[in-house]
Amino acid sequence: MSNNELPLDGVKIIDFSQVMLGPCATQMLADFGADVIKVERPKSGDLSRNVFGGQGEVSQNNPVFCSLNRNKRSITLNTRTDAAKNVIYELIKTADVVVNNFRPGVMTRMGFGYEKLKEINPGIIFAAGTGFGTKGPYSHKGGQDVLAQAMSGVMEQRAHDSVPRSIYPTALCDYAAGMHLVQGVLAAIIARYKSGVGQKVEVSLYNSMIAMQMQEAANLMATKGTLNWAALPLCGVFDTTDGAVVVVGAFKENPLQDICIAIKHAKDLSIKYPMLEDQVEAKEFLQGEFRSHFSKMSTTEAITNMEKRDLLCAPVKSLEEALKDEQTIVNQMIATMNHPIHGSIQVISSPITMSDSPFTIRHTPPGLGQHTDEILAELGLSLDDTQ
Repeated sequence: MSNNELPLDGVKIIDFSQVMLGPCATQMLADFGADVIKVERPKSGDLSRNVFGGQGEVSQNNPVFCSLNRNKRSITLNTRTDAAKNVIYELIKTADVVVNNFRPGVMTRMGFGYEKLKEINPGIIFAAGTGFGTKGPYSHKGGQDVLAQAMSGVMEQRAHDSVPRSIYPTALCDYAAGMHLVQGVLAAIIARYKSGVGQKVEVSLYNSMIAMQMQEAANLMATKGTLNWAALPLCGVFDTTDGAVVVVGAFKENPLQDICIAIKHAKDLSIKYPMLEDQVEAKEFLQGEFRSHFSKMSTTEAITNMEKRDLLCAPVKSLEEALKDEQTIVNQMIATMNHPIHGSIQVISSPITMSDSPFTIRHTPPGLGQHTDEILAELGLSLDDTQ
């Protein structure tokens, strides 16, 4: 591979996906060289173009859309017409992967089901992301992050029963399933090198959340016991005089003793509560002691004292603070691109670093249908052929 060649150069992806699960997956594939052709509806396009009620042309490329769709090309097609269907079939002939995150059966009703597409191209990889899977009692439900949080057990898991059940504010399920979709696509590409044929790849929000709880699930099925990292007696979030700190009192011989020294407690509470079982029984008391002492310390003092005892700890930061953090800058997690509508904008870059394949932005997030003529010309067609 030459210095200018990316790992997925030459891989063509036809992308019907929208919102987050599919787009975050295809963006990662695009970041590393895949030619991702985003198929969108005329006039409206991807739902995330107008998320939060944006109005006018600017909303066609709002920050949410921009965060998920760099390095892609956009073609608008009315896929209800035969002419547009034929364009898709022509694209499939030379494509490697087709991606969608519709409900099960939608692609088939559109005329783009796996059986149809593999007749056109036996090497096609049909990658689908759904809410709950393509079979079973919940397969009809729309895929949405919050629903998967609720139905997978994630929302029920809390640090304490007194903590209200709540929605995790970041789209954790979408991102996890999107990354699983990336893994599945890459594995299928490798398999095709060996077999010469493509296959169907399926992920779901639900499965990704069940998989993410692999430790907790294994413990529950083996012992009937609950594993809850947030509920451990020496773990917690504690207010300081100017913020908050999180402490994970684990993976040390006597973490309670170290915490007591760090917070300058008058007593070594590990003498009275030496074992984990003792600490679990005394959790309310111990947590109260921690809260009382941390509340008299600044965040810097608390972190400094705990790090002297080699305790796992961190300040609790806002996203704004995290984005400005020196570590974020050193890790090159913020990328700047010149957008034709917005001008210079910042987005999150790839979390993957490769020594010989550096992350680059080859295309800014496309305007709706921006590359329609270009893509049709590559097929020897014109806009009139798609009406």
